[in-house]
Amino acid sequence: MTATTPSDRPAIPAGRVELPPGAAGGDPRFVNDDLLPVPVAARRWTTYNFAALWVGMAHNIPSWLLASGLVALGMDWKQAVLTIALANVIVLLPMLLTGHAGPKYGIPFPVLARASFGLRGANLPALIRAGVACAWFGIQTWIGGQGIFVLLDKVFGGWAEAARVGGQPWTLWLCFVLFWMLELAIIHRGMETLRRFENWAAPFVIVGAFVLLVWIAVKAGGFGPLLDQPSRLGWGPDFWPVFFPALMGMIAFWATLSLNIPDFTRFGAGQRAQVWGQTLGLPTTMTLFALLSVLVTSGSQAVYGAPVWDPVALAARTDNVFGLLFALVTVLVATISVNIAANVVSPAYDLANLAPKLVDFRTGALITGVVGVVIMPWKLTETPELYIFTWLGLVGGLLGTVAGILIADYWLVRRTVLDLAGLYRADGPYWYRGGWNPVAVLAFAVGGVLAVGGSHSAPGTGPFPEDGLIPFLRPLADYGWAVGLAASLLLYTALMRGRRGAVPS
Repeated sequence: MTATTPSDRPAIPAGRVELPPGAAGGDPRFVNDDLLPVPVAARRWTTYNFAALWVGMAHNIPSWLLASGLVALGMDWKQAVLTIALANVIVLLPMLLTGHAGPKYGIPFPVLARASFGLRGANLPALIRAGVACAWFGIQTWIGGQGIFVLLDKVFGGWAEAARVGGQPWTLWLCFVLFWMLELAIIHRGMETLRRFENWAAPFVIVGAFVLLVWIAVKAGGFGPLLDQPSRLGWGPDFWPVFFPALMGMIAFWATLSLNIPDFTRFGAGQRAQVWGQTLGLPTTMTLFALLSVLVTSGSQAVYGAPVWDPVALAARTDNVFGLLFALVTVLVATISVNIAANVVSPAYDLANLAPKLVDFRTGALITGVVGVVIMPWKLTETPELYIFTWLGLVGGLLGTVAGILIADYWLVRRTVLDLAGLYRADGPYWYRGGWNPVAVLAFAVGGVLAVGGSHSAPGTGPFPEDGLIPFLRPLADYGWAVGLAASLLLYTALMRGRRGAVPS
């Protein structure tokens, strides 16, 4: 789409909280219809819609791999569920704080980031968030396509023996491409289609998870063996070195959404809807799904002698055709539900923010889909160590740093008061120096180095040196998300409050 010129748009009175679509009166370099505030009349998402969104996003294969991966790393079911429950209670707080701007102003994440980073500087956190989302989109799409491939091979046979292309059977690539096309077809229809899809997808996936639990319990001879699998770590010195990086990894799983949750809350009917919807939806469903995951994984250990942490691989062990088809549909619904909501909506807005005149929401979604394939995402889920410690640890540190700046600016510096018109004008209060806020860039750089500078890998399990990228920062690496958030929040607040005229009138 092409943005209209300033002369085509009526000016925006300062302080308004609603802009008529297509009438921003701002600089066309920073405006298109997807970035404008959602009109109040179009903000219709209720508590149920937000809760259903989280149920649909939480119940997916990578979420399952989080919990089952903790069991594979040596935790028992109680330790794994405790770790995930605590992580989701913690990450809920920044989720609610950044989500507040959505119903109040109707703006997406990249526009909110303009208040702290500047109109041009907002592209920095937006592109970081978009890059992470593209990687997650690729991971989810690969897992979904792989799940379809495994289950169809069990139903029809011979798929795994097909001729290989790029080291994989061509039938696997076919499943991957078809699944990719299905996802983009749904998102092409817009946010209202997504809302309706999430409403029915959420309960369906819960049923699928319970069916898998009942099946493995029957195979194990009851629920007793599922609950009796001991921890290999105990509660002593072997437990804590695994617990803290695992906790940060669990937080990092939704740290992406703690940034761009305004992309969804901007459609909320009010603050009550987003606060209660998220509070009822995120911690409860993630904890329930974690419980189901660890019980099923513990059951697989009792039945097969070793934990099977991949639910698709576990479901493929049945010879019941109806069960396999049901598992296939569940994999499809679960993966589409989270991938579109969590990993396409955000980068579509972020890329639109980068070039509003050239990229709209649908174009951004297509770019996300292409980039998600190019990064070869299948490498990131090869082992629990690489998935939880390396990938999620690095992502959590960087995103926690951005979250600290957003929260500091919106709540501590500006007290939730934004000049809405100024977010779209180069002559407004958020232009700073050439469109960049040096304070935000400095806070991000310092927080990011502290959060991820000590990243390290165990021998043979990841890409980082064993003693860390910056050895003296290694002790901070296990707490990357918390370190990044706290450091950037404190530094940004101190520097901005020390500047005269930092808060627009």
